[in-house]
Amino acid sequence: MAVSSLTRFTVPLGGDQSASTQGLLMPKLKFRFRVTFDNFGVSNPKTELTKQVMTFARPQLTFDPVEIPVYNSRVYIAGRPTWSVVSTSLRDDAGGNVTRLVGEQLQKQFDFMEQASASSGIDYKFITKLEMLDGANGNIEPVVLETWEMYGCFLTDVNYNEADYGSNDPMTITMQIRYDNAIQTTTPGGVGNDVVRGTGTVVTG
Repeated sequence: MAVSSLTRFTVPLGGDQSASTQGLLMPKLKFRFRVTFDNFGVSNPKTELTKQVMTFARPQLTFDPVEIPVYNSRVYIAGRPTWSVVSTSLRDDAGGNVTRLVGEQLQKQFDFMEQASASSGIDYKFITKLEMLDGANGNIEPVVLETWEMYGCFLTDVNYNEADYGSNDPMTITMQIRYDNAIQTTTPGGVGNDVVRGTGTVVTG
């Protein structure tokens, strides 16, 4: 049958890895996701933010390289990891729900009326969860394909953006979120899963 030609729509792997019917794997799609915030602001429900999320960046990790000079050359090993700030853009609803929650979170971090700072991180830090979904909805429960949980979050930059007579776009609020750590869950072999560290057959950590 002609439909069998669809099994050729991928990269030929060659050698023992190539199968006669390999096919192309279904990718995760950028627009199938949801974001939830735990302990963000004060008001309820927090799902008002979830409904107004437009974009959200997945975590980015950087290892600082440690240089070790050795005789005529250099070798490098991985130093401390750094999680980069993630950015999210929200629609600013006419009811003021998004603005209120964002303002409450900023007030938790710093009281702008009294010019008083929070005494410790636990007073204002929140948890952010990004879930990649399979597209199901309504009576069909969506399947979570990937989950990122970011811990120790707080806002480092909030931009209420500009009004514009020449635009038909909705008003938006852009937030930069700094966090302490991120873990992948519901994803076999992802960040946060156990991995045996070793050299050859000797386990070193």
